[in-house]
Amino acid sequence: MEIKENLTENVEKMQKNGEKTQKTQENQSNNENLTAEEKPAAASKNSTDLFVLYEDNHIIVAIKPQNIPSQSDISGDEDMLSKVKKYVKEKYNKEGDAYIGLVHRLDRPTGGIMVFARTSKAAERLSNQIKSGQMHKTYYAVTSKVPQLKSDTLINYLKKDEKNNIVKIAPQSEQGTKRAELSYKVLQTKDDFALLEVKLVTGRSHQIRVQLAGINCPLYGDNKYGKEKSRQSNNLGLWAGRLEFVHPVTKQKMTFACPPDLDAKPWSYFYMEKYFIR
Repeated sequence: MEIKENLTENVEKMQKNGEKTQKTQENQSNNENLTAEEKPAAASKNSTDLFVLYEDNHIIVAIKPQNIPSQSDISGDEDMLSKVKKYVKEKYNKEGDAYIGLVHRLDRPTGGIMVFARTSKAAERLSNQIKSGQMHKTYYAVTSKVPQLKSDTLINYLKKDEKNNIVKIAPQSEQGTKRAELSYKVLQTKDDFALLEVKLVTGRSHQIRVQLAGINCPLYGDNKYGKEKSRQSNNLGLWAGRLEFVHPVTKQKMTFACPPDLDAKPWSYFYMEKYFIR
Protein backbone atom coordinates (compact mmCIF):
# COMPACT_ATOMS: atom_id res chain seq x y z
CA MET A 1 0.00 0.00 0.00
CA GLU A 2 1.15 3.50 -0.74
CA ILE A 3 -0.44 6.59 0.76
CA LYS A 4 0.67 9.80 -0.88
CA GLU A 5 -0.33 13.39 -0.46
CA ASN A 6 -0.73 14.63 -4.02
CA LEU A 7 0.17 18.20 -4.83
CA THR A 8 -2.50 20.41 -6.34
CA GLU A 9 -2.09 23.87 -7.78
CA ASN A 10 -2.77 25.52 -4.45
CA VAL A 11 -1.34 22.96 -2.04
CA GLU A 12 0.86 25.48 -0.33
CA LYS A 13 -2.17 27.63 0.47
CA MET A 14 -4.03 24.56 1.66
CA GLN A 15 -1.25 23.84 4.12
CA LYS A 16 -1.69 27.25 5.67
CA ASN A 17 -5.47 26.96 5.87
CA GLY A 18 -5.66 23.38 7.01
CA GLU A 19 -7.38 22.21 3.83
CA LYS A 20 -4.79 19.73 2.62
CA THR A 21 -5.99 16.78 0.60
CA GLN A 22 -4.71 13.24 0.42
CA LYS A 23 -5.18 10.59 -2.22
CA THR A 24 -5.24 7.11 -0.72
CA GLN A 25 -4.01 4.43 -3.09
CA GLU A 26 -5.19 1.14 -1.71
CA ASN A 27 -7.79 -1.44 -2.61
CA GLN A 28 -11.08 -1.34 -0.76
CA SER A 29 -10.43 -4.88 0.35
CA ASN A 30 -7.46 -3.67 2.41
CA ASN A 31 -9.87 -1.71 4.62
CA GLU A 32 -12.69 -4.22 5.02
CA ASN A 33 -11.29 -5.67 8.23
CA LEU A 34 -10.21 -2.37 9.78
CA THR A 35 -12.09 -0.43 12.42
CA ALA A 36 -13.13 3.13 11.68
CA GLU A 37 -10.14 4.37 13.66
CA GLU A 38 -7.78 2.20 11.63
CA LYS A 39 -8.93 3.38 8.20
CA PRO A 40 -6.79 5.96 6.43
CA ALA A 41 -7.71 9.52 7.29
CA ALA A 42 -7.59 12.49 4.94
CA ALA A 43 -4.99 15.07 5.90
CA SER A 44 -6.58 17.54 8.26
CA LYS A 45 -5.95 20.38 10.62
CA ASN A 46 -7.68 20.25 14.01
CA SER A 47 -8.03 22.13 17.28
CA THR A 48 -4.43 21.34 18.17
CA ASP A 49 -3.18 22.88 14.89
CA LEU A 50 -1.76 19.48 13.99
CA PHE A 51 -1.59 18.51 10.30
CA VAL A 52 -2.33 14.79 10.17
CA LEU A 53 -1.58 12.91 6.96
CA TYR A 54 -2.58 9.46 8.18
CA GLU A 55 -3.62 7.66 11.34
CA ASP A 56 -4.78 4.26 12.51
CA ASN A 57 -4.68 2.30 15.77
CA HIS A 58 -0.91 1.88 15.52
CA ILE A 59 0.68 5.01 13.99
CA ILE A 60 0.13 8.68 13.28
CA VAL A 61 1.90 10.49 10.43
CA ALA A 62 1.92 14.27 10.79
CA ILE A 63 3.73 17.41 9.66
CA LYS A 64 6.14 19.13 12.03
CA PRO A 65 6.24 22.87 11.34
CA GLN A 66 9.60 24.54 11.28
CA ASN A 67 10.96 26.09 14.46
CA ILE A 68 9.19 23.90 17.01
CA PRO A 69 11.01 21.09 18.87
CA SER A 70 10.24 17.42 18.26
CA GLN A 71 9.95 16.89 22.01
CA SER A 72 9.99 19.10 25.09
CA ASP A 73 13.19 20.97 25.86
CA ILE A 74 14.45 23.65 28.20
CA SER A 75 12.74 26.38 26.16
CA GLY A 76 9.34 25.26 27.39
CA ASP A 77 7.90 25.88 23.92
CA GLU A 78 5.11 23.67 22.65
CA ASP A 79 6.60 20.58 21.05
CA MET A 80 5.48 18.10 18.45
CA LEU A 81 5.20 15.09 20.75
CA SER A 82 2.93 16.99 23.13
CA LYS A 83 0.78 18.19 20.23
CA VAL A 84 0.26 14.62 19.01
CA LYS A 85 -0.61 13.41 22.52
CA LYS A 86 -3.11 16.22 22.91
CA TYR A 87 -4.63 15.44 19.52
CA VAL A 88 -5.17 11.75 20.39
CA LYS A 89 -6.49 12.52 23.84
CA GLU A 90 -9.05 15.02 22.50
CA LYS A 91 -10.13 13.07 19.44
CA TYR A 92 -10.62 9.73 21.17
CA ASN A 93 -11.60 11.04 24.62
CA LYS A 94 -8.66 9.31 26.27
CA GLU A 95 -8.41 9.52 30.04
CA GLY A 96 -5.01 10.38 31.42
CA ASP A 97 -1.91 10.79 29.27
CA ALA A 98 -2.16 9.18 25.82
CA TYR A 99 0.76 6.95 24.86
CA ILE A 100 2.69 8.24 21.87
CA GLY A 101 6.10 6.85 20.98
CA LEU A 102 8.69 9.23 19.52
CA VAL A 103 10.69 6.99 17.18
CA HIS A 104 12.67 9.66 15.31
CA ARG A 105 13.31 13.39 15.51
CA LEU A 106 13.73 16.43 13.33
CA ASP A 107 15.94 19.29 14.47
CA ARG A 108 13.95 22.26 15.72
CA PRO A 109 14.52 24.46 12.62
CA THR A 110 13.66 21.58 10.25
CA GLY A 111 10.09 20.92 9.18
CA GLY A 112 8.45 17.99 7.48
CA ILE A 113 6.97 14.53 7.87
CA MET A 114 7.20 12.54 11.09
CA VAL A 115 5.72 9.20 12.12
CA PHE A 116 4.67 8.52 15.71
CA ALA A 117 3.76 5.20 17.32
CA ARG A 118 0.50 4.73 19.20
CA THR A 119 1.60 1.50 20.88
CA SER A 120 4.85 0.31 22.42
CA LYS A 121 4.94 -2.58 19.95
CA ALA A 122 4.67 -0.20 17.00
CA ALA A 123 7.37 2.02 18.54
CA GLU A 124 9.76 -0.91 18.91
CA ARG A 125 9.18 -2.15 15.36
CA LEU A 126 9.57 1.30 13.81
CA SER A 127 12.75 1.89 15.82
CA ASN A 128 14.12 -1.40 14.54
CA GLN A 129 13.39 -0.27 10.97
CA ILE A 130 15.47 2.85 11.56
CA LYS A 131 18.34 0.80 12.96
CA SER A 132 18.22 -1.66 10.05
CA GLY A 133 17.89 1.04 7.39
CA GLN A 134 14.36 0.06 6.33
CA MET A 135 12.94 3.52 6.99
CA HIS A 136 13.87 5.98 4.25
CA LYS A 137 13.74 9.76 4.58
CA THR A 138 14.24 12.23 1.76
CA TYR A 139 15.10 15.82 2.57
CA TYR A 140 15.06 18.90 0.36
CA ALA A 141 17.74 21.45 1.13
CA VAL A 142 18.58 24.88 -0.24
CA THR A 143 22.23 25.86 0.00
CA SER A 144 23.68 29.36 -0.24
CA LYS A 145 26.31 28.14 -2.69
CA VAL A 146 26.15 25.65 -5.54
CA PRO A 147 28.17 22.50 -4.76
CA GLN A 148 31.07 21.77 -7.07
CA LEU A 149 29.79 18.23 -7.69
CA LYS A 150 26.26 17.62 -8.98
CA SER A 151 26.02 14.57 -6.75
CA ASP A 152 28.21 13.13 -4.05
CA THR A 153 28.41 11.05 -0.91
CA LEU A 154 29.75 12.83 2.16
CA ILE A 155 31.37 10.87 4.98
CA ASN A 156 32.61 12.67 8.07
CA TYR A 157 33.05 12.12 11.77
CA LEU A 158 30.99 14.46 13.92
CA LYS A 159 31.33 15.47 17.54
CA LYS A 160 28.65 17.30 19.49
CA ASP A 161 29.35 20.01 22.03
CA GLU A 162 26.41 19.37 24.36
CA LYS A 163 26.99 22.51 26.40
CA ASN A 164 26.75 24.85 23.40
CA ASN A 165 24.49 22.59 21.28
CA ILE A 166 26.78 22.70 18.29
CA VAL A 167 28.24 19.91 16.16
CA LYS A 168 31.60 19.99 14.44
CA ILE A 169 33.49 17.82 11.97
CA ALA A 170 36.37 16.18 13.82
CA PRO A 171 39.13 13.63 13.17
CA GLN A 172 37.98 10.03 13.43
CA SER A 173 40.55 9.46 16.17
CA GLU A 174 39.06 12.14 18.41
CA GLN A 175 37.13 10.73 21.34
CA GLY A 176 33.35 11.00 21.14
CA THR A 177 33.04 11.25 17.36
CA LYS A 178 30.35 9.44 15.39
CA ARG A 179 30.43 8.46 11.72
CA ALA A 180 28.04 10.46 9.52
CA GLU A 181 27.12 9.65 5.93
CA LEU A 182 24.73 11.23 3.46
CA SER A 183 24.28 11.46 -0.29
CA TYR A 184 23.00 14.44 -2.21
CA LYS A 185 22.20 15.46 -5.75
CA VAL A 186 21.61 18.93 -7.13
CA LEU A 187 18.10 19.24 -8.52
CA GLN A 188 18.05 22.91 -9.58
CA THR A 189 20.10 26.06 -9.27
CA LYS A 190 19.16 29.73 -9.21
CA ASP A 191 21.88 32.34 -9.08
CA ASP A 192 24.11 31.24 -6.21
CA PHE A 193 21.50 29.01 -4.61
CA ALA A 194 21.00 25.28 -5.15
CA LEU A 195 18.10 22.95 -4.40
CA LEU A 196 19.37 19.56 -3.24
CA GLU A 197 17.78 16.19 -2.62
CA VAL A 198 19.48 14.69 0.42
CA LYS A 199 19.29 11.13 1.71
CA LEU A 200 20.74 10.14 5.05
CA VAL A 201 22.56 6.91 5.71
CA THR A 202 23.09 7.85 9.37
CA GLY A 203 20.95 10.12 11.50
CA ARG A 204 23.21 12.40 13.52
CA SER A 205 22.24 15.63 15.22
CA HIS A 206 22.51 18.60 12.81
CA GLN A 207 24.07 16.21 10.29
CA ILE A 208 22.88 17.73 7.01
CA ARG A 209 23.63 21.26 8.18
CA VAL A 210 27.14 20.42 9.36
CA GLN A 211 28.19 18.24 6.43
CA LEU A 212 26.97 20.67 3.78
CA ALA A 213 28.63 23.56 5.60
CA GLY A 214 31.75 21.38 5.57
CA ILE A 215 31.87 21.59 1.75
CA ASN A 216 31.33 25.36 1.97
CA CYS A 217 27.65 25.07 1.05
CA PRO A 218 25.77 26.10 4.21
CA LEU A 219 22.01 25.94 4.21
CA TYR A 220 19.91 28.97 3.44
CA GLY A 221 18.97 30.70 6.69
CA ASP A 222 21.37 28.69 8.86
CA ASN A 223 22.45 31.07 11.59
CA LYS A 224 24.38 28.40 13.45
CA TYR A 225 26.56 26.88 10.73
CA GLY A 226 26.09 29.32 7.88
CA LYS A 227 27.86 32.46 6.82
CA GLU A 228 26.50 35.94 6.30
CA LYS A 229 25.05 35.16 2.88
CA SER A 230 22.88 32.38 4.25
CA ARG A 231 21.40 34.52 7.01
CA GLN A 232 18.46 35.80 5.02
CA SER A 233 15.48 34.12 6.63
CA ASN A 234 14.07 32.90 9.92
CA ASN A 235 13.29 29.64 8.17
CA LEU A 236 16.02 27.11 7.52
CA GLY A 237 16.26 25.76 3.97
CA LEU A 238 15.68 22.16 5.06
CA TRP A 239 12.50 20.10 4.74
CA ALA A 240 11.79 16.40 5.36
CA GLY A 241 9.56 15.95 2.33
CA ARG A 242 9.28 12.21 1.89
CA LEU A 243 9.03 9.27 4.29
CA GLU A 244 8.90 5.56 3.47
CA PHE A 245 8.56 2.67 5.89
CA VAL A 246 6.81 -0.64 6.45
CA HIS A 247 3.67 -0.53 8.57
CA PRO A 248 4.63 -2.07 11.93
CA VAL A 249 1.54 -4.30 12.05
CA THR A 250 0.13 -4.80 8.56
CA LYS A 251 3.61 -5.01 6.98
CA GLN A 252 2.44 -2.92 4.03
CA LYS A 253 4.78 -0.40 2.43
CA MET A 254 3.76 3.16 3.21
CA THR A 255 4.98 6.25 1.37
CA PHE A 256 4.18 9.84 2.28
CA ALA A 257 5.18 13.05 0.52
CA CYS A 258 4.44 16.64 1.43
CA PRO A 259 5.97 19.91 0.19
CA PRO A 260 7.03 22.90 2.26
CA ASP A 261 5.31 26.26 1.90
CA LEU A 262 6.06 26.89 -1.77
CA ASP A 263 5.22 30.59 -1.47
CA ALA A 264 7.94 31.17 1.10
CA LYS A 265 11.62 31.71 0.56
CA PRO A 266 13.79 29.87 -0.25
CA TRP A 267 11.38 27.31 -1.78
CA SER A 268 9.78 29.92 -4.01
CA TYR A 269 13.08 30.26 -5.90
CA PHE A 270 12.55 26.82 -7.44
CA TYR A 271 9.94 24.76 -9.27
CA MET A 272 9.34 22.10 -6.62
CA GLU A 273 5.88 20.85 -7.53
CA LYS A 274 7.21 18.11 -9.78
CA TYR A 275 8.96 16.37 -6.90
CA PHE A 276 5.62 15.81 -5.15
CA ILE A 277 3.56 14.58 -8.10
CA ARG A 278 4.16 10.88 -8.57
